[in-house]
Amino acid sequence: MVSVRNGNESERSRKLLLGIGFWVQGLRCFPWMGVNFFLKDGMRVDPSTLQILQNSANLPMVAKPFYGILSDSFYIFGQHRVPYIALGAFLQAVSWVTIALFAKSGISFLLITFYLLLGNLGASIVEVANDAIVAETGKQLALSKNWKPSSSGELQSFVWMASSVGGVMGNLISGIAIDKFSTQLMFLMYGILLSLQFLITLFIRESSLDLPKSPSQVGFRKQLSELLVALQKPMIYYSIIWFAMSYAVIPALTGTLLHLKIESSLLGISKVFGQAAMLFWGVVYNRHLKSIPPRKLIAAVQISMAIFIISDVLFVNGVYRSMGIPDSLYVVVFSGFLEVLYFFKILPFNVLMAQLCPPGCEGSVMAFVMSAIALAFIVSGYLGVALASYVGVIGDDFSGLPRGLLIQAVCTLFPLFWSSCIPDVKSKGKKKEN
Repeated sequence: MVSVRNGNESERSRKLLLGIGFWVQGLRCFPWMGVNFFLKDGMRVDPSTLQILQNSANLPMVAKPFYGILSDSFYIFGQHRVPYIALGAFLQAVSWVTIALFAKSGISFLLITFYLLLGNLGASIVEVANDAIVAETGKQLALSKNWKPSSSGELQSFVWMASSVGGVMGNLISGIAIDKFSTQLMFLMYGILLSLQFLITLFIRESSLDLPKSPSQVGFRKQLSELLVALQKPMIYYSIIWFAMSYAVIPALTGTLLHLKIESSLLGISKVFGQAAMLFWGVVYNRHLKSIPPRKLIAAVQISMAIFIISDVLFVNGVYRSMGIPDSLYVVVFSGFLEVLYFFKILPFNVLMAQLCPPGCEGSVMAFVMSAIALAFIVSGYLGVALASYVGVIGDDFSGLPRGLLIQAVCTLFPLFWSSCIPDVKSKGKKKEN
C-alpha cells in the first residue's frame, strides 16, 4: 500500500515538473512573436539582418549533446536533472526580463542578440534535462510492465501534449497581445512565467521523481566515452542516421505561403491550427498508436508528408481554387497541418530511442538525437535554397514552384527505401535488429 502511494506521488511530481516545463517551452512562440515585431518596427532591422539574428540565436541548440553529457556526469547537491532545469529556467528568466526592462529605454542590436542567445542557452539546458527524465522514466515504466507496447510512450505523449497546448496558447495570445499591448510587456510576462517555473522547480526534490538510480557519479570524460559506446550500437546509430537523413534530404520550400504572400493574421491562425494538430496527434498516439511498431508509424508519416506536398502542387496550379476552395482556407488547414506533420514522427522515434538508450546516458543520447535533427533542418534549408534556384523560383516568379514541389515530394519518399535501418519491435515489446 505504501509503495503504491509513493508511486502515485512520484508520478504526480514528474507530471508537475515535466508538464510545466514542456508547457512553458511550448509558449516560447509568444515572446518570439514580440521579438520579430520589436526588431522590425521598433529597431527598424531589415529582413535579412532579422533572419540572420533568428538563425544565430539558435546556435546554443546545436550544443545539446554537451549539455546532455554535463547533466549525465555532474551532480549538483546529489541531483543531476532538476538543478539543470532550474538553471535553464533562471537563465531564460534573466534574459527576457532584462530585454523587457531595457527595450523601452533603448537596447543595442548586439545586446539583444546576446540576451536572446542566453535565453536559448537556458531553453536548451531545460529541454535536455526534461528529455532525459522522460527517457529514463519511460524506460523504467516500460520495464516494470514487461515492455508492453501499451505502457510505452505514455509519458512521451503527456509531455508532447503539454508542449502542444503551450504552442496553441502562445500563438493565440501573441496575436492578441501584439495589437493590445507593447512587445516589452510580452517579454516581461514570459519572464515572470519563467521565474515562477524556476521557483516551483526549486521546491521539487529529484528523489521524489523516483528516477532510476545511477550506480555512481561518473566524470565528464567517462560519460563522453559511454556516449560514444552507445552511439556505436548499430540499432542506435543506424536509427539516428536514418532519422536525421529523412529530414536533411528534403529541400525546404516555403511554397504556398511565399506564393500567396498572405497577411500575418492568417499565418498566425495557420500556426494555431498546426499546434492543435500536434496536440491531437499526441492524444491519438497515446490512445491508439503506441502498439504499432515505430518503423511502420514513421514510414506512414513520411508517406503522408509526400502526399501533402503533392497536394501543394495541385494548390499552386489552382486546382483547389477551381473547385471553390478559398486560398486562405487551404493555407490555414493544409499548409498549417503540413508544417507540423514533419514533427509527427519525432514522438514514436523518441519512444524508440528511450527503449534503446543504455542506462546512465539517456540525457546525452537524447540530446545528440535532437542536435542531429537540428543539423538536418539546417541542411534541408540549404538544399531548399539550391532547389529554388534550380527550378527558377526567384523573387516574385513562382512559375517553377510546382516542379520544385514535385522534386521535394520525391525526396520525401526517398528515405523509405532504407527504412529498415530503424529496428522493428515485436508485439511483446522486445526489440530485434535487422
